[in-house]
Amino acid sequence: MLTVLVSNIKGGVGKTTISTHLAAAFATSGHHTILAEMDKQKSALGWLKRRPGTAAPIVGEDWTKELGEVPAKPGRLVIDVPAAMRPKEVEELVRIADLVVLPLLPGAFDEAATARFLKKLDELKSIRKNKVPVAVVGNRLRPRTKAADRLDLFLSDIGHQVATRLRDSQLYPDLASEGLSLFDIKTKRVADAKADWGPLLAFIENVGRG
Repeated sequence: MLTVLVSNIKGGVGKTTISTHLAAAFATSGHHTILAEMDKQKSALGWLKRRPGTAAPIVGEDWTKELGEVPAKPGRLVIDVPAAMRPKEVEELVRIADLVVLPLLPGAFDEAATARFLKKLDELKSIRKNKVPVAVVGNRLRPRTKAADRLDLFLSDIGHQVATRLRDSQLYPDLASEGLSLFDIKTKRVADAKADWGPLLAFIENVGRG
């Protein structure tokens, strides 16, 4: 089962939003999908409880007390990881992951924390040898702003690139309140925001084929 780890030691960067959207994207594409919750706030599992029965099914698992097992059968597993995890815990999670998705907000504080986290990741053998690739996601970005330009410069300085950029949109909290995602909506009003996800989903599928 292709396992996607959504992680950053910095809180408030949108890990749960990205985790739930990835799970919904996989489920609506027909994959058997599991969303594993490691954050004690259980926001991802709360989103699943609000999810209507007509939406593509996603299996929720509570990993807040201990790690679960990755099923051997085909499908997609998304792990929503809390902030401020110890390096040893992150290393254990990376061992079971096929790739890491790292959300990042523009701004000096987020960049500094993320730089430290990426440095720790880069020290892991599986990351260093690119056996477990890292996809950095620029989140809540407003196009043609200094913050967006700064983010690209910051990442190039530390040897990483942005896999995709997600725009700042009220659609995300509005849909989350209903247990839904952009991928559950077929109308034109979500088309632009949904298109932002294309490069990241292509990146993940490429890892899955490898």
